Amino acid sequence: MQPFGPILSRALGVAALGLALVVPDIARAQQAPAADTLGAVRSRGTLVCGVNTGLAGFGQPDAQGVWRGFDVDYCRAFATALFGDPNRVRFVPTTAQARFPALQSGEVDVLARNTTWTLSRDTSLGFDFTGINFYDGQGFMVKANLGVRSARELDGATICVQPGTTTEQNLADWARAHNINFRPVVIERLEEVVGAYLAGRCDAYTTDVSGLAATRSAQQRPDDHMILPDVISKEPLGPLVRQGDPRFADLMRWVHFLLVAAEEFGITQANVEQAAQQDQRPEVQRMLGRTGDLGRMLGVENDWAVKVIRAVGNYGEIFQRNLAPLGLQRGHNALWTEGGLQYAPPFR
Repeated sequence: MQPFGPILSRALGVAALGLALVVPDIARAQQAPAADTLGAVRSRGTLVCGVNTGLAGFGQPDAQGVWRGFDVDYCRAFATALFGDPNRVRFVPTTAQARFPALQSGEVDVLARNTTWTLSRDTSLGFDFTGINFYDGQGFMVKANLGVRSARELDGATICVQPGTTTEQNLADWARAHNINFRPVVIERLEEVVGAYLAGRCDAYTTDVSGLAATRSAQQRPDDHMILPDVISKEPLGPLVRQGDPRFADLMRWVHFLLVAAEEFGITQANVEQAAQQDQRPEVQRMLGRTGDLGRMLGVENDWAVKVIRAVGNYGEIFQRNLAPLGLQRGHNALWTEGGLQYAPPFR
């Protein structure tokens, strides 16, 4: 293993990350007044969805400028539930630090952007998370020629990290717990922090494992980079909305549950129309609007579920389309019937 630079004191490393240990300024900002988000979105005719500035597999524009990705498909599913049309959504790229003010101020209606569900975000920031659509954890990536095989070998290293993220505080907590000395390189924009890592300004880059996989896959020679086996945190990611409009939050929440339940029932983008007419399972009949009145309970048409699945597919299809190409396995994101954690409450 190649030696790192001079070992700095652990106190210096933690002190440099001090801003991660303080409640963000946005937590003290006055929250936008409660409003009828559902009504406002419908009057506008377009859902405004906050997404990443560009993360492969989750949210980025393709060569034609069309947004693609796991979170993007959730935004399209939300728009379909509201309007019956997956294209009635406008994507607003947000950085890690700008994402929460954008949601608080009403610049975006919903945030679907690799965001970890935490107690403080769920309370003092005035948000409601609408489910966990990706179970993740924080890891580290290094250049393969560095010879590092474990994060415990990063003592004395420089580590690239984004501010305004759970990643930053997790790094400080992990280093303190394991007596690891490090020097942080704190850069806000994703493109710039990745560029700093690639340019050798830091020995390691830390973020969610999914983000590391996305960055690695985007390189010309992915094998030149190694994601270390250490996972130092729980990062339950999911969409979030402002508190104060339970009808809107309920609809976003049940879109996620629909995608998971559809996979469990074997209902796909290709067979949903047939299932809506021929599937005799009572719960499927209720879910797809053939019987009961579940759609109207959510404030949408009873065939909303058929339209959503027809537009984006089920949870497994969304995962396979966007994340499997990165080399990500289902793992915790498998269905509960297959040893994973993805689980939808009953449609009744």
